[in-house]
Amino acid sequence: MATPAVLKGIRLWPRTLRARLFIILLAGLAIAHAMSFAALFSERYFAARSVMFNTLENDVATSIAILDRLPAAERAGWLDQLARGSYRFVLGPGIPGNPVLEPDDAEVASKIQAAIGAKYPVEVQSIPGAGRHLQAHLRLNDGEPLTIDVTPRGVMPVADWLPYVLVAQLSLLVLCSWFAMRQAIRPLANLAKAADTLDPNSNTPRLSETGPTEVANAATAFNAMRDRIAQYLEERVQILAAISHDLQTPITRMKLRAEMAEDSVDKDKLVQDLGEVERLVKEGVAYARSAHGKEENASRVDLASFIESLACDYQDTGKAVTIGELSDGAIVTRPHALRRVLTNLIDNALKFAGGAEIEVQRHDGTVLITVLDRGPGIPDGQLQAVLQPFFRLEQSRNRDTGGTGLGLAIALQLATAIGATLTLRNRDGGGLAAEIALRQ
Repeated sequence: MATPAVLKGIRLWPRTLRARLFIILLAGLAIAHAMSFAALFSERYFAARSVMFNTLENDVATSIAILDRLPAAERAGWLDQLARGSYRFVLGPGIPGNPVLEPDDAEVASKIQAAIGAKYPVEVQSIPGAGRHLQAHLRLNDGEPLTIDVTPRGVMPVADWLPYVLVAQLSLLVLCSWFAMRQAIRPLANLAKAADTLDPNSNTPRLSETGPTEVANAATAFNAMRDRIAQYLEERVQILAAISHDLQTPITRMKLRAEMAEDSVDKDKLVQDLGEVERLVKEGVAYARSAHGKEENASRVDLASFIESLACDYQDTGKAVTIGELSDGAIVTRPHALRRVLTNLIDNALKFAGGAEIEVQRHDGTVLITVLDRGPGIPDGQLQAVLQPFFRLEQSRNRDTGGTGLGLAIALQLATAIGATLTLRNRDGGGLAAEIALRQ
């Protein structure tokens, strides 16, 4: 069982490849950047130590000799001139301190003692307080006490503008890392999007085959796979169309022979069965042809007149087809394919509900054509399944209704071919709503 620490680490690690690569690249660059600055400051530290020790060795002895030869009254005036960045001279005994020194302070003390030599006995003490602070006590030849006040510096002072440079460099690292990840992941995202929307029968654009060699090769392979799938589907549709077409002739001959036979119960059943087979074959041909709905040329039609004409055709035959909300305006579509889609949906509503209502709405550049009924509806778990070819519901939509299981599949196929989407949903209060969304 995973520990809380492991689970916390898993939650903190991002799930997307873009974020993971971004973090890895940024972390690597940031660490390399930090190591560069660490090496720089380390070099500055050793340089500062070297300068300080060289100053102590070269200047301290000279400064003490000068103060020793000056009259006592003039020594105070020379103190500021002889002071350096890491030490200064003080006339007097100084501040009492601790003679026990840390290793770094002992090294400084040894440098002072080596520089002064044996002529001036010196005692180095550590002064308590914030930071490193040493004082070397000695006496000049006339007996006056002299103190060397030392404040060793670890590194040289940092310029005020350096933090801004660091922030600018870090921002540049973040920007470059983000841009690199964007360039690296974009082809993968495009490939995933193309795979998600893959439909050889739709008019979706092919994946661009430009860019780096690896990206272009992957796009070329994907487009080739798409073409092969489209070819396989085309072959299957052609086989279905050919079989369905060839079956019509023997079925017609069988019906003629059955009708010429003597009247009997078996004759009626045989004629009824042959009628169902004939309808199934015709639906198969229609489904095969629906795959080529995009071959029809698009034209501009008045949508209100188009819907009213379709409803009137049904009303003239005594069918209960009404028109609800009807938005006017023209659309560009393939009218024969759209008419077949609506006809299948209306026939479906008439078959299972006895009536249908057509509504047309416009929302944000999308035309919504909805066929409504008050029939038994479809179980929510099978709303997508009924759009598949030859699918039948077990109860309300069985063979007794005369359905072939291809009506909604043909409607979906044609809707896709004209660039529309077909959605089924159950209505509040019972019934089904079949919605066609056409993007204009």
